Amino acid sequence: MSKVLVLAEKPSVGKDIGKALGIHGGKDGFMEGKDYVITWAMGHLVTLAAPEEYRPEYKEWKMELLPMLPEKMKLSVIGRSAKQYSTVKHLMNRSDIREIVIATDAGREGELVARWIIYKAGVRKPMKRLWISSVTEKAIKDGFRNLKDANNYENLYKSAEARSKADWIVGINATRALTVKHNAQLSLGRVQTPTLGIVKTREEEIRSFNPVSYHTIKVKAGGVYFHHEGGRIFKEEEARKKHKSLEGKKLLITDVKTVEKRKDAPLLYDLTELQRDASNLYGLSPKETLNTMQALYERHKVLTYPRTDSRYLTKDMTATLADRVKASAKGDLTNIGREILRKGIKEKKSFVNDQKVSDHHAIIPTEESVVLSTLTDKERKIYLLVVKRFLSVLMDPYVYKEMVVTGTIGEEIFRNKSKVTVSQGYRALLKEQDEEEIEERESLFKKGDQLSLEKTYLEEGKTKPPAYFTDATLLSAMENPVKYMESDDKKLEAILKETSGLGTVATRADIIEKLFSSFVLEKRGKEIHITEKGRQLLDLAPEELTSPEMTARWESKLEKIKNGQLKEEAFIREMEEYTKKIITEIKTSKKTFRHDNMTGQKCPTCGKNLLEVKGKKSTMLVCQDRECGFRKTLSSQSNARCPECKKKMELVGEGEGKYFKCKCGYREKLTAFQARREKEGTAMRKGEVKQYLSKINKENDEPLNSALSDALKDLFK
Repeated sequence: MSKVLVLAEKPSVGKDIGKALGIHGGKDGFMEGKDYVITWAMGHLVTLAAPEEYRPEYKEWKMELLPMLPEKMKLSVIGRSAKQYSTVKHLMNRSDIREIVIATDAGREGELVARWIIYKAGVRKPMKRLWISSVTEKAIKDGFRNLKDANNYENLYKSAEARSKADWIVGINATRALTVKHNAQLSLGRVQTPTLGIVKTREEEIRSFNPVSYHTIKVKAGGVYFHHEGGRIFKEEEARKKHKSLEGKKLLITDVKTVEKRKDAPLLYDLTELQRDASNLYGLSPKETLNTMQALYERHKVLTYPRTDSRYLTKDMTATLADRVKASAKGDLTNIGREILRKGIKEKKSFVNDQKVSDHHAIIPTEESVVLSTLTDKERKIYLLVVKRFLSVLMDPYVYKEMVVTGTIGEEIFRNKSKVTVSQGYRALLKEQDEEEIEERESLFKKGDQLSLEKTYLEEGKTKPPAYFTDATLLSAMENPVKYMESDDKKLEAILKETSGLGTVATRADIIEKLFSSFVLEKRGKEIHITEKGRQLLDLAPEELTSPEMTARWESKLEKIKNGQLKEEAFIREMEEYTKKIITEIKTSKKTFRHDNMTGQKCPTCGKNLLEVKGKKSTMLVCQDRECGFRKTLSSQSNARCPECKKKMELVGEGEGKYFKCKCGYREKLTAFQARREKEGTAMRKGEVKQYLSKINKENDEPLNSALSDALKDLFK
């Protein structure tokens, strides 16, 4: 009897599909039942071949070998995944397998994962596509009842492959050229380099900012404050004159307006908005939020697909919302859930819009319940953020009366704004962080009232520079980088808006992490700063690579490939010509690179001076010679709190000499810290300590010359 092979992206998803299809128990790398064989990738099993797989001499980083432009790009099995690839290939080629169902993540990268495995394995069998946004049993069963023709996703695959090939051609060649030219670890890429450029532009704005003094005027009358309608007054003489003119006069109320306003809950979460809120509220990095979301999606199955750029749902989902409310409105949210169900769920255009959903809908809870105590602290925080946002859009709008009282003192106009809540609606559950604060009280005034002035104020202030980027604001800048473009090309601006800016919701977190791990960005508290290495990198890089404009042009063409309007081959030829141009530019450049972080310590391996570098959570010594690769951790940020000032401490030193150090001056040996925690009953077990230190070391062992695409990162290991 013939069977259908189902290819999932990860083992956990494969097992969920097996369960939904009634297959229990597994073999080494697959599960098999009467009608289906289910197997899985582990992310990418196959990637673009490393340079040396085309020509042995490409293993050497030499300028005369650049640019490397293979006539036909090859696929290569990733070494650590070879065993699973062999399993998948064997299963696909079995004579009893009549059809393949692609069940990898429903998106551009997921399509690439599956297609590369299938093509590398040389399989030519009919294919269907499972396209779902959650991995609950119900969603999987519905998906299998509505399998799509895989041919419908051919152009999506071509677009993904074109992006990956272009990243290889441009990124690897440019990175090698710059690194060899200056014998320093210098990495370029179409997304990471303009992102770095955005950070530099912001710092230049801050440094060149000249504060300007201004004055504001307000008065107190009738027990409340009235503000001058002119706002900031930048001429001091004018401000003082206006303020002086108020002496001995009364405030005449000339108008009292009351308007009832309604405000809907904020839109549902897409990944970027969730990452922003998690950063602002809990200090989580974009990568931490994505990893946590992935666990809630795959392991716990309580949230839908995380890598989405939509904040809306489709109409056909409306019927499922009541079950999702029942599953997620637990504990403190039980009464709110009951009230939503009692009133009935109405489809609103504020959260249901088929036109604004492409590959995936907004992130919402699934129909699966979870016991909150089984979640980690991070998982609980992210889960509740999503649940509360989901419930809030199903609640009534916030209704309030806004009162604006206008008065005059001579020729000067003043206003007071207040409000009275009519109905809390969704605000009983959720209050936006950036909401304008308006005094809550009834207006006590009527037109014609004359009020004595209790006090007048002339207040001085200074304009402030833009703030340094944080994780949250850098994500926003990557999502909408138009203001950082040098040209006024409206078409390019529109493309960046349509394609959601630099990178995708799935890749932005990794891009930011790469910039930290290559030491071109560093954290100071929550602020993100460019390092001297980062500044020099931008100065040495081809100018086009430092601007969001090139990314906009690329994304426009990738979108055309996806829509069948441009051939992949034509795009790749263009990338090859562009690569030749930038390699020539780098080769002939007279600019030089200098290390500003050189120490007096010698590398124990090659004898050259070591560099002191700051990672996102650690400080290290690394060898200046890229071919040596020596590195040593000096200190790393820990979660241990200082017993005196309660701030997080650094872990410094090596081996038995490791100790905690706080900015307030407190120091404590790791062994003493552990003994103190044992007395308090809060000690980490030895295994946990070892695991933590291992994690720090692993983070610090990440390659400096990371490639530009996740699929290519193994090239630099």
